[in-house]
Amino acid sequence: MSTILIIEDEARIASFVAKGLKAAGFTTHTTASGTEGAALAVHGNFDLVILDVGLPDIDGFEVLERVRGQGVNVPVIMLTARASVTDRVTGLEGGADDYMPKPFSFEELLARIRLRLRKESQADASATELSHNGLRLDLRTRQAFVDGRAVDLSAREFTLAATFLQNAGQVLSREQLLSNVWGYDFDPGSNVVDVYVRYLRTKLGKERFETVRGMGYRLV
Repeated sequence: MSTILIIEDEARIASFVAKGLKAAGFTTHTTASGTEGAALAVHGNFDLVILDVGLPDIDGFEVLERVRGQGVNVPVIMLTARASVTDRVTGLEGGADDYMPKPFSFEELLARIRLRLRKESQADASATELSHNGLRLDLRTRQAFVDGRAVDLSAREFTLAATFLQNAGQVLSREQLLSNVWGYDFDPGSNVVDVYVRYLRTKLGKERFETVRGMGYRLV
């Protein structure tokens, strides 16, 4: 049975989510404090965290920074009234796995929770390291190495690099990369994939990532 931490200061919403999750077979723990929530997420051995942004002490972005700063990779779904693109990008760039604006459908939240837990389970069952042609990713420590040299990657860069290594030699479309790495729909005109491929080329080697015109990108 999976245990979910709910960090939410609106009692009505916290109760609503907790009751729904318990009915779906999950164990839950709720706190209204960002400081306490960050400590629980780091030390409490939870399977997933639902995190509000607008908390009374420290905001959800700070909570996320503290959790990821401790090397904890528990899946985090941000649940908040802040629905602007800037806030969504801030949360996802900070290491959140998904972002849902309020008001929300509980059925959709539940579906996203199950998806994240399923992906986490699949990752746990797979190899803890990915490597290809001198590029190596340690999935436990979230560290990247190029020919033995450590390279710093952001959470999103690491996930994108892992997606390429899991599909080495295959052409991946922008739509596939958006779905696998960002997990939600960007504006079709967004160039976020191109921007992040450029980041990876700079950090991991330009020659590794081939542009396949009209189709997408490939790790060669």
